[in-house]
Amino acid sequence: MKIKELAVNGLFSDGDWIESKDQDPEGDIRLIQLADIGDGYFVNKSNRFMNKKTAEKLKCTFLNKDDVLIARMPDPIGRACLFPFNESGKYVTVVDVGILRITDKYDSNYVMYGINSPLIRRQIEGQVTGTTRLRITKKKLGELEIPLPPLVQQKKIAAVLDAADAYRQKTKALIEKYDELTQSLFLDMFGDPVTNPKLWEKIEFSNVAINMNSKRIPIKQADREQMQGDYPYYGATGIVDYINDFKFDGEFLLIAEDGKNLVNRKKPIAWTVNGQFWVNNHSHVVKYNGVSNLTFLAFQLNRTNISQYVTGIDQFKMNKSNLNRIPISTPPLTLQNQFAERVQAIEAQKAQAQASLAQADHLFNSLLQRAFKGELV
Repeated sequence: MKIKELAVNGLFSDGDWIESKDQDPEGDIRLIQLADIGDGYFVNKSNRFMNKKTAEKLKCTFLNKDDVLIARMPDPIGRACLFPFNESGKYVTVVDVGILRITDKYDSNYVMYGINSPLIRRQIEGQVTGTTRLRITKKKLGELEIPLPPLVQQKKIAAVLDAADAYRQKTKALIEKYDELTQSLFLDMFGDPVTNPKLWEKIEFSNVAINMNSKRIPIKQADREQMQGDYPYYGATGIVDYINDFKFDGEFLLIAEDGKNLVNRKKPIAWTVNGQFWVNNHSHVVKYNGVSNLTFLAFQLNRTNISQYVTGIDQFKMNKSNLNRIPISTPPLTLQNQFAERVQAIEAQKAQAQASLAQADHLFNSLLQRAFKGELV
């Protein structure tokens, strides 16, 4: 059946057009936004509100538990999740989040998985419009077709996918716990580097490591396409490619030199690498000089606000001279080394969990594909 034909009382609609002037930080109606829509799960991230009087004036559609929410913009386009809350009249969505309220003839969970399946994702990719702002219209979403076995089989398939998804979500949570553990360990041993409660002496970054930027050699895109090898090629946020040569060999600390991540911190700005690799000119390369352990330095930089050392408005950059001026706490090197050893042990456990997550993702995606080919019925 077409997706639009699954709706109860015809409730398959776009979210509401809510402008800034309609919002109220003190309001009791929460706006569900694109950032809340995960690929099969509700993220619960947004923090914008409006008051009920305005919502009623705009004739907003209030969400019900198990409504299927569909993102009409990336990433990926068409990702869907179930709305999890059971509070009537408390939530509405913005215009780029579609709402599908399923009749009791069909299973909402099954339909959500179906929309996220490779079968429908391929259909969605062929219906996307736009250049800089890709999206799919509600009309085109509604025309997409989903296979529908009898309800009892829909529920069985959804239950299998639920179990596989629960396993991978549990593994993701374990990885997050390992990250929390290393952060707690750092704070316990050294305190917050900003407030410096343990009164460690601070010296400029130029004195705690050796800058190796002069050995960086960027590779042109045209050349990279001919160099698909085994050695990591690092940029400002991590590995950007694999090539068939290397310029660095050993243990180093890489620090982002440019990019929005210096300000918004969605990823770490510093990380250690050990082995043979290449670095472009978007990441500083520094080496141990006997003063500060590189793992300790990475954790300290990732917990420090460096905005005053970043230049630019749209194009953010932290050049070598500004990096060199950042004050760094210097607890005893023996303590830093102890921290690094404990982190290494935690990271070994985390690596095992990441391997398990890769297997769990593969299992889930395989089941998802089989489910909507009719192979799980």
